[in-house]
Amino acid sequence: MEQAALSVSKDLLSRFPILRTEDLFEARAIVGQAFCDHQLDIRRGARLRVSHDHVSGTELSLNALGYGAEVHIDPGQLQRFYLLQFPLAGRASICHRGETVEAGHDTATILNPDRDTQMTWEEGCRKLLLQVNRGFLEQVAQDLIGAELPGAVRFDPRVDLTTRGGQHLFAQVVAAARAAGEGELWCGTAGLNEAWAERELATVLLENQPSNVSHMLWRTRRAPTSREMRRALDYLHANLCEPLRVEDIAREAGLNVRSLQIGFKAAFGMSPMRYLRDVRLDAARYRLARRRNRENVTEVAYSVGFSHLGRFSKDYRARFGVNPSAG
Repeated sequence: MEQAALSVSKDLLSRFPILRTEDLFEARAIVGQAFCDHQLDIRRGARLRVSHDHVSGTELSLNALGYGAEVHIDPGQLQRFYLLQFPLAGRASICHRGETVEAGHDTATILNPDRDTQMTWEEGCRKLLLQVNRGFLEQVAQDLIGAELPGAVRFDPRVDLTTRGGQHLFAQVVAAARAAGEGELWCGTAGLNEAWAERELATVLLENQPSNVSHMLWRTRRAPTSREMRRALDYLHANLCEPLRVEDIAREAGLNVRSLQIGFKAAFGMSPMRYLRDVRLDAARYRLARRRNRENVTEVAYSVGFSHLGRFSKDYRARFGVNPSAG
């Protein structure tokens, strides 16, 4: 895992620089704008070399952050968001919920919004950070469970990167950061792909990091009945051109989101949203393959539910091996 982390440390998110500074007050202000107001202190005589790359979505942000020198950070309570921190280089000590976690190549951390935190990042420490809005994550948890939450979601602050769950969580966050860097996510007007990606990251976090709702998530993992799947498919096909969300389909089927995902995986070998994308592409292919009165590519893309023409062309080419203009 150490080599895997180091392999993404140099240029991950470098397309999105927001800060390069040696000034303590500037660092405190700009990093505070991205996250929250906090105390930032450095040992007298040490040289600060801050590098902060940041890309923001609707409900989360991805960050690569390093201070160069050893720093002490006191954000108090984050209040509005959860903060998942993967050390890409160096080490850090985090005191959270009365527990001290020594973070390094095999241990990441997650900060809960309603608990005090103090951190020391050692010299040379650089991290990949996933910030997730509290209300959004708790809504995703509620949709997965299919019932109202009994209270705030609180994660174990220690993320074990030697486990399958920890490694999967790390891999998904890195994949999202790479997709952003390649211009596939969060590089323009937010669309369905961004919404799906944000929901998937929140889901992966909930399903792979122990929390006070983990036992409730396990209870939801049942296969749906054929009647429930039929309701889901009927609703999906009847609303093909609408901006559907996975929770909309689950609600119409009378399922929680996790059970719906299990049903689609069992029946089709893919997620509900991947199934929806393929059905939309198939509908577009049918209409664009007409020999007479052939429709405009842009009109067809929008009519089957794609809001981003460039993404439609890329997905179409990947599925059929030709550009949409070729039919």
